[in-house]
Amino acid sequence: MKIIGTGMNYPSHNKEMQHSVAPSEPVLFMKPDTALLKNGKHFFMPAFAGEIHYEAEIVVRIDRLGRHIEERFARRYYNEVTLGIDFTARDIQKRLRAEGHPWEISKAFDNSAAVGHFFSLDDLGREADELHFRLLLNGQEVQSASTSEMIFSVERIISYASSFFTFRTGDLIYTGTPAGVGPVKPGDHLEGYIEDWKALDLYIR
Repeated sequence: MKIIGTGMNYPSHNKEMQHSVAPSEPVLFMKPDTALLKNGKHFFMPAFAGEIHYEAEIVVRIDRLGRHIEERFARRYYNEVTLGIDFTARDIQKRLRAEGHPWEISKAFDNSAAVGHFFSLDDLGREADELHFRLLLNGQEVQSASTSEMIFSVERIISYASSFFTFRTGDLIYTGTPAGVGPVKPGDHLEGYIEDWKALDLYIR
């Protein structure tokens, strides 16, 4: 199982991160399977970083083998989504970017890919590109968006990624985060919703 992340996919987040140029293709990065943090498990602050940020994202689970998938057929390769958190060691990411180095360690460390409960799109009654989602930090809403705001659709991401990587059943795609990202600290409580369905519930330790 592999985890594919999508960066810079919401204009609002690009603006808050001061990215002035919109990407012409999906910006992808990878997380290993050891990054997976399943629903209900606590996230423990790593000792190597001083600033960990939450980034709430719709996560798509691939349910069949595929490679070189045409965009018009991409919908056939998934039917379940959840809300996930792409935990980011922001201080490390900033330093590595400034030095011109790859920044995987700021994104791909153990337990950095939290996932909530998966729902079928049939149950939600909507397609992946028309979902509203929100994240609460200690009961206060900090992120809220619709996947219709994404620069690249789920189908475009799948098609593009499949030209480089073979998809297998169970692979996960994080589709990008909107504005509102911020730091977490021990004792914080994160709750995530897709439409009116609670998908994610975790504590920071």
